[in-house]
Amino acid sequence: MSTSKISLANEDEAIRFGEDFALALAKGDLVAFSGDLGAGKSTLARAIIRTLANDSALDVPSPTFTLVQSYPDLRLPVAHADLYRLSSGAELDELGLDEALEEGVVLVEWPEQAQGTLPASAFAVKLYHEGEGRKLVIEADGEPQRRLARSLAIRRFLDRSGRKDAARRYFLGDASPRGYETVTGAHGIEMLMNAPPMPYDPPVKNGRPYRQIAHLAENVFAFVGMDRLLRAKGFHAPEILAEDLDNGLLLIEHMGSNGVLDAEGRPIAERYEACARLLAHVHQAEWPRQTPVAEAIVHTIPDFDRDAMMIEVELLSAWYAPRMTGRPLDDAGKTSFEAAWDEVFAHLDGAEKSLTLRDFHSPNIIWRDTAEGFDRIGLIDFQDAMIGPAAYDLASLAQDARVAIEPELEARLFQAYCDERRKLGGTFDEEEFRAAYSIMSAQRNSKILGIFVRLDQRDGKPYYLKHLPRIRAYLQRSLTHPVLAPVRMWYEENGLLRDPESGRG
Repeated sequence: MSTSKISLANEDEAIRFGEDFALALAKGDLVAFSGDLGAGKSTLARAIIRTLANDSALDVPSPTFTLVQSYPDLRLPVAHADLYRLSSGAELDELGLDEALEEGVVLVEWPEQAQGTLPASAFAVKLYHEGEGRKLVIEADGEPQRRLARSLAIRRFLDRSGRKDAARRYFLGDASPRGYETVTGAHGIEMLMNAPPMPYDPPVKNGRPYRQIAHLAENVFAFVGMDRLLRAKGFHAPEILAEDLDNGLLLIEHMGSNGVLDAEGRPIAERYEACARLLAHVHQAEWPRQTPVAEAIVHTIPDFDRDAMMIEVELLSAWYAPRMTGRPLDDAGKTSFEAAWDEVFAHLDGAEKSLTLRDFHSPNIIWRDTAEGFDRIGLIDFQDAMIGPAAYDLASLAQDARVAIEPELEARLFQAYCDERRKLGGTFDEEEFRAAYSIMSAQRNSKILGIFVRLDQRDGKPYYLKHLPRIRAYLQRSLTHPVLAPVRMWYEENGLLRDPESGRG
């Protein structure tokens, strides 16, 4: 068990620590607060709840008389318990704390009154008077301890960056360990990127890990290098305001909260078209293979090669195909799947290659209303950029995984891109580009079908399953191109294009 000792000089410091603590919590955490009357248990609990609510004025009454006060609608639901009036541990079952831990976190004051019947705590916090302030002794271990240490490291980074009194709030999580926070203070609203080096990735094929085969970024260096390169080329990536490269922490420009969707979550056609035309300029530019990150650190932009493409589509054969057929692929099935895709990928040998941002779709596009021209389009999440078929990014935009793009809008975006490329001059073969577009859209949608099933089965995130019909429809559109005949035949023979609800193909 690891022990941390923290001194808080006043209530302001206690509230600030409550923010840091709140951002270290995860579903299933029980936090036990022990200390004399007036030691600050309720102050700390209120700061945590208000941070999770993103509302510093939220009314947080003491649960002394109700024993438990619940906040079910927060990003991370909270049950706040005060056991001071608990007469025996036997009464604990009536409070529903076990059930609350299944959905969120539980904050418990006076845990000793439970007489040892509480679930195991992730954090045991003891508060002591220390002059005019308080001293905290926190016991935690394993993953909870690492989360708290990371949150406190972020606070030290902000202090060093001149944001000592800034308020932190959760902004966005990521499928990877990467996350984002808003930082609000004298400098306005800024973004903090929390991108620790990626954990060890076990080998999955030919002795190599998935991350290495797919050329995914392993640390924050790739983001910094690509950010500086994009800005140097005149595209609006966020300005980096402060950095701690070794620990994967960046303070970056907050480009706003507007995107390319309307209030009902539907695509704004004009904004999507502007993004398609922007891509034409990205693909017309000359891109170096290496870009500096810091002194003696250079980021090399990898190739989106055959191995990377294949390991991604194999997510479909490993996860989506068994889900649809009720059985894993046998060796013959895996071999024929790979052979079909190899035949298709061979058509990309002569395709135009350029920088591919890799996830250019609605969640990663900021619309900057006050800017003009292409500067209106803010780019984020480009750390996995590669040199590959230029058509990939247009496919990710025009077949947006998170929003329905009707065939008419997809055709409009494709044509806008082609028109812009012709206006820019140079050699552009629309027929060749359409073939590459079809291959890349089929490859991407195959990958996403596998990822979304994996998120449900392996990670317990069924939310993503609602996107499957849309992704499947995109895939069917792409497979109509003659160049994809081998893959289309394999998918049809294995029943992967039917709607599992209706049985229709």
